[in-house]
Amino acid sequence: MSYRITNAFSFWFVWTRCVFLEDGKVIASGRNRTNETRNATRHAEMEAIDQLVGQWQKDGLSPSQVAEKFSKCVLYVTCEPCIMCASALSFLGIKEVYYGCPNDKFGGCGSILSLHLGSEEAQRGKGYKCRGGIMAEEAVSLFKCFYEQGNPNAPKPHRPVVQRERT
Repeated sequence: MSYRITNAFSFWFVWTRCVFLEDGKVIASGRNRTNETRNATRHAEMEAIDQLVGQWQKDGLSPSQVAEKFSKCVLYVTCEPCIMCASALSFLGIKEVYYGCPNDKFGGCGSILSLHLGSEEAQRGKGYKCRGGIMAEEAVSLFKCFYEQGNPNAPKPHRPVVQRERT
């Protein structure tokens, strides 16, 4: 988690970061790009998933091999995956998810819905182990920093954006 928190400040407007691990090694990372792309689906998890799928397809892996790879992956993310991301992770069959702070508005791993539990129903996915509260205070501080600064891509008029030094 500290890897993501430290690197999150390299993009001052990015508050959510994630890394996928396989056998304890980082194999992909993502950052929230919703403001940058003006595309509400470009969450950190979706960015990293696209990176992995693209790489594995480039490597010639079949869909069943890609599914097998996801079943061995662990995800660390600064905030509880939203409903969209939690559902995608369940469909992909990820092994485990660890997150920092809960997402009390859109959380898909227990705060609002419990999509990580999976279901026999086809629309619910396989489910995965999930644990929150990992470095929660640090994760919350990222969100506070973001919201204090303002969003330069917000519709006009918006409150002034506070410039921060990049670390």
